[in-house]
Amino acid sequence: MKKTIISLLTLFTFASATDGCILEQSDDINVTWKAYKTLAKLGVSGQFTGVNHTPNKKSGKNFKEIFVGSMVNIDVSKIDTGDASRDKTLVKWFFSKLYGETIEGKIVDIEENKRVDKGARTGVIDVKITMNKKTLIVPMSYHYNKGDFRATGTIDLFDFAGSNALASLNKSCYDLHEGKTWNDVTIEFRTNIKATLCDVKIKK
Repeated sequence: MKKTIISLLTLFTFASATDGCILEQSDDINVTWKAYKTLAKLGVSGQFTGVNHTPNKKSGKNFKEIFVGSMVNIDVSKIDTGDASRDKTLVKWFFSKLYGETIEGKIVDIEENKRVDKGARTGVIDVKITMNKKTLIVPMSYHYNKGDFRATGTIDLFDFAGSNALASLNKSCYDLHEGKTWNDVTIEFRTNIKATLCDVKIKK
C-alpha cells in the first residue's frame, strides 16, 4: 500500500512539473559555418565572433515562447577559422564583397518532430536571413538534449546573390581550392537551454 501511494505521488509530481515547465536560455549563442573547396568538397569551418543576440524571451514554457522572434546581428568582419591569414582572406575577398557589414537572422517559426531517443527532441526551426540585400526563410533542423540546443541548415550563396563574392574568393584562392569553391554553406547555431520542472517530453 505504501509503495502504491508513493507511485501515485510520483506520477502527480511529474504531471504538475509538466504544467509548470520552465525553459531558460543562456546569454551565449555560438554561430558557425562550414564552407567547401576542391572537387573533393573538403570542408573549412569557421565561427562568427561578433554576434549580437536579442532573445524573444529569456525564459518560457516552450521553445516557441523563447525562440520565435529572437534575432541575431552578425558582424561579418569578425570571424575565426583557426588561421589568421585565412580569416583576412575571407574578409577581404568574400565578406567585403557583399553589401553591408552584417548578416541578420530572425527566428519566425519552430515545429517539433517525434522524439529520436530518450530525452532528446528534434524538429525544424525557420530562420529569416538577410544577407547581401536578400531576405529568405531558411529551414534548419534542430536537436535538443541535456541542455544543448543546436540547429543546422544549408544556404546557397547564389540565392543571396553571392556569385560575385564567391567568384572573388575562388580567384584569390584558385590554387588552394583547385579552382573550385562551392556555393552551398552549412550553418549552425548552438545555445544552452536549462529545463526546470520539465519531464523528458518538452513541448515545442
